[in-house]
Amino acid sequence: MPTTDDPVIVEADVRLPAMEARDLSLGFGSATVLGGLNLGVPRGAITALIGPTGSGKTTFLRSLNRMNDRVAKSWHKGEVMLEGSSIYAPGVQLMALRRRVGMVFQRPNPFPMSIGANILSGVKAHRIASKQHYRDIVEARLKEVGLWDAVSNRLGASPFNLSGGQQQLLCLARALAIGPEVLLLDEPTSSLDPVTTENIEAMIRSLVPALTIIIVTHNLGQARRLSDRTAFFYQGKLVEFTGTAELFDDPKQPETARYVSGRMG
Repeated sequence: MPTTDDPVIVEADVRLPAMEARDLSLGFGSATVLGGLNLGVPRGAITALIGPTGSGKTTFLRSLNRMNDRVAKSWHKGEVMLEGSSIYAPGVQLMALRRRVGMVFQRPNPFPMSIGANILSGVKAHRIASKQHYRDIVEARLKEVGLWDAVSNRLGASPFNLSGGQQQLLCLARALAIGPEVLLLDEPTSSLDPVTTENIEAMIRSLVPALTIIIVTHNLGQARRLSDRTAFFYQGKLVEFTGTAELFDDPKQPETARYVSGRMG
């Protein structure tokens, strides 16, 4: 019977990956969180990362724009490639990397500044546009996430007066304002109600194929609805990675079958 020590089953994909992990291992101090990972993320598609808590999927997600660098005693072995170049290469500027690979976190985290200033924070930091274009950028990004009508007359107000769902949309708009190539989403709807979740999923889906999206989710229904491909992580290993429909309907590994059927945990 196959076990998680058997070779991972990875469906062939002829497209050059937008991002790729090559023999990647990640950990903190003496603990290895994820080992021996090889995974190519297709460009212009949504890839979901699923698995039990502690399986390594969020640590992997955070490695894609080197957010783990901020954590004490973090380490990596192997490579992460962005459009064929290592993100760990000497001379890589983290600010420039995080412009190309943006991130939205599990809980909304608006900055303590106005709604409009939130959208422009990255634009100003990266000097993407001149001041005369700021208003157009704010309007375009808020319209893109469906928030413009709700906030257009209070762009100078605090974002903390918005609902949780509106705050998360604001964070998405802020991430999009700097024009990333890849967007990392760490359980972006886990604290939101079903209707708001549905609206945000529709908005996320509208971003492809112009954008490559990688999402961590514990919501198996969300992974199935939203993603083109799904990777299943278990006990610090990538167990299976293939098209979403195939992974849910015809999983090749017993651990995958147990998880997606609800028999695990």
